[in-house]
Amino acid sequence: MSATLLVGLFVVGYLCIVLEHWLDVNKAAFALLTAAVCWATLLLSGGDHHEVLEALGEHLADIAQVVLFLLGAMTIVELLTSYRAFDPLQRRLAQGGHRAILWGLPVCTFFLSAALDNVTTTILMISLLRPLIPEGTTRLKMIGILVIAANAGGAWSPIGDVTTTMLWIDDRVTSGQLVLQVLPASLVSVAVPLLWSARSIGRNLSHKTPLPPATPPIPRTGLVLAIGVGALLAVPILKTTVGMPPYLGILFGLGLVWVVTDRLDAGHELRVPHMLTRVDVSSVLFFLGILLAVAALEANGLLTAMAESLEPAVGSKTAILTVLGMLSAIVDNVPLTAAVMGMWDTTQYAPDADLWHLTAFCVGTGGSILVIGSAAGVIAMGMERISFGWYLRHIGPMALAGYLAGVATYVATHGWT
Repeated sequence: MSATLLVGLFVVGYLCIVLEHWLDVNKAAFALLTAAVCWATLLLSGGDHHEVLEALGEHLADIAQVVLFLLGAMTIVELLTSYRAFDPLQRRLAQGGHRAILWGLPVCTFFLSAALDNVTTTILMISLLRPLIPEGTTRLKMIGILVIAANAGGAWSPIGDVTTTMLWIDDRVTSGQLVLQVLPASLVSVAVPLLWSARSIGRNLSHKTPLPPATPPIPRTGLVLAIGVGALLAVPILKTTVGMPPYLGILFGLGLVWVVTDRLDAGHELRVPHMLTRVDVSSVLFFLGILLAVAALEANGLLTAMAESLEPAVGSKTAILTVLGMLSAIVDNVPLTAAVMGMWDTTQYAPDADLWHLTAFCVGTGGSILVIGSAAGVIAMGMERISFGWYLRHIGPMALAGYLAGVATYVATHGWT
């Protein structure tokens, strides 16, 4: 009975998260409530209180690593944005004309999202795009391509998406193998939509793109950019070379950036304490809540039971992950990743097994099929007022084609699992 009640509570909470725009309540609130209620249900189910609390402590220790990593990374990126570190990129794209915008912007988005993260990169690239393309269908189509590129770019990097970070921190993947194994499929998943839409977008882009107005540079921006990006890129290097946990690596990087920017004395608005007020804490709390809620299902043995029932029914884990990836267009990819990690563990599949790499690709890129399927899509939806129906008609088909082509690429190079 407790298992049925637990699943029911989780489903109700998740429906509230999916319907946050209609309910006009932030999804973080529902995630936190769902987590608390699910664990309270386990405590009241008549089982051993000590075992439940011990399981909660173990899951919380793992989840806290993800939360600390996100806080550190988001603060560094906010600092780089405040220093206008990417303004030269915008001017270079404008000087290159419509071809540079059509091809250069998605390529930059793809690789930047691997170094920063897909949400921040989407915000940054939409801000760069606005002065370059007037409002209208062409700009919206271009932004749809950027959403696809940001999600695909985050899928092959351990710091590019929350889902890959979760797999990486939990030692399901290593940074080097993740890049090598997932990068080809991610490239294909972007190339297909870009080639699909290139003619229609290129035909409508102006051959004379207006240059954005020049702004006085902030002193020492280059130094801050080098240290900030270096701090982000050092995290996987430190983990590989000295075994430093990612959350500790990002805290080291944040501390270094903090010391340097304080010594530069560029003003209150360009210091780390001010950046902390601009970090999207509600998103961090959402991750905390939803991961704790999924952990309650795992502690109850429900995710293991799901895996045991799915495998005989479907037969192929590749097919299961492909469907789960498409499901991430409706259901947030964070709990889907947590569910996969609960369904199979490293005793069944060693680190860097095909299962984990395909999981990273599928849940990372499948959300591009619908505008509500990824954080990058939701951000774009809010910034440019993209409607669900418009995205479904104009971007969804090409995103789906790219996703399936990426899965086919992975299967062609690694075989079925």
